[in-house]
Amino acid sequence: MLAILNMILMGDGSSNILNKDSLKDFDGNYGFGNTDKKFPATAFVLNPPYSAAGNGMIFVERALSMMSKGYAAIIIQYSAGSGKAVEYNKKILLHSTLLASIKMPIDLFIGKSSVQTQVYVFRVGEAHQKDDIVKFIDFSNDGYTRSDRKKASCNLKDTDRAKERYQELVNLVRFGKSKLNIFTENEYYEGHIDPSNGADWNQTAPKDTKPTLSDFKKTVSDYLSWEVSCLLKRQDKENDRLGK
Repeated sequence: MLAILNMILMGDGSSNILNKDSLKDFDGNYGFGNTDKKFPATAFVLNPPYSAAGNGMIFVERALSMMSKGYAAIIIQYSAGSGKAVEYNKKILLHSTLLASIKMPIDLFIGKSSVQTQVYVFRVGEAHQKDDIVKFIDFSNDGYTRSDRKKASCNLKDTDRAKERYQELVNLVRFGKSKLNIFTENEYYEGHIDPSNGADWNQTAPKDTKPTLSDFKKTVSDYLSWEVSCLLKRQDKENDRLGK
C-alpha cells in the first residue's frame, strides 16, 4: 500500500500509475499521452502512512484538492481528527464535505498494530458548511473476533452478525438514521463540526445528564433506606446498653 501511495510502481500507461513522488512531482494530470489534461478521478480510497505529516492527512489533502467531484474514504489514525492534523483538515473542508466519521475496532490491525483508527468519508467538490450533518458512528463492535495466533487456520471469525453490521454501516452512511437496526442510538449520532476547527471530527453521541423523576425517586429511596438502617443500628446499640 505504501508503495502505491508514493507512486513507486513503474507505469504501464493503462492505469496512470506513475513512478513519481505523489507529494512533489504529481500535478493531477495524465502521465501518459494526454499530459496536458487532468486525470478525472472521482473515487479515492486510502490508508496513508501515519508517520507522515498530520498523521498522513498530507496525502489526503493533496489528493482531494486535485479532484473536482466524487467521493473519498480513508482509514487513518484516530488522532488525525482530534488535533494532530488541524491545518490539513481545515484545508480539506474548503473543498470537500465530511459526510461520516466512523470509529473502528481497536484490534482491527491486531498482530501489526493496536492503534485506534477512524474512517472518514467525504464528498469532494463542495466546501463543508457549518450546518452540514455529519454521521458519527461507533463501529467498535464490527461483529468480528480477531486473534493473532501465528499458526491458527483462521484469525478472523464472525461472532456477532458481522456481515449484517457492515451492510448497516454502509446504509447509515448513505441514508442516515432511518436505517438504524442493529446499532443503538448510543452508537449512531448526527451532529455538526466547525469547518474552521479541524480537531472536532471524532464525536460521540451526547449523554443526557439531566436527572429524571425515576432517578429522583431512587435517590430518595436510597436515602430513606440508609436513614432507617442507621436508626435500627442505633436502636440495637441502645438495647445492648440497657441489656435488652
